Amino acid sequence: MHADPDEAPVEMCLREAETIALAYLRAARGDAWHALVAAVADALVDLAEAERCIARQGQLISRGYARGRTGAPGTARLPRPEQA
Repeated sequence: MHADPDEAPVEMCLREAETIALAYLRAARGDAWHALVAAVADALVDLAEAERCIARQGQLISRGYARGRTGAPGTARLPRPEQA
């Protein structure tokens, strides 16, 4: 959550936020409450998708380290116990 709710987040300038808010307001035909609900609902869907992507990346990274294949340059595969 943003530290100061009265200030715009650093990542998004106020002009961009206003443009997005106006688009939602127009889509809701001037109904501010419905525009707000739609914007929040879309943000929650995007957040859930981002969390799924992060979780999937974490699983892939963990699996790569466990198998000794991180894909990073200069990393060697670990020999299997039967090959050691």
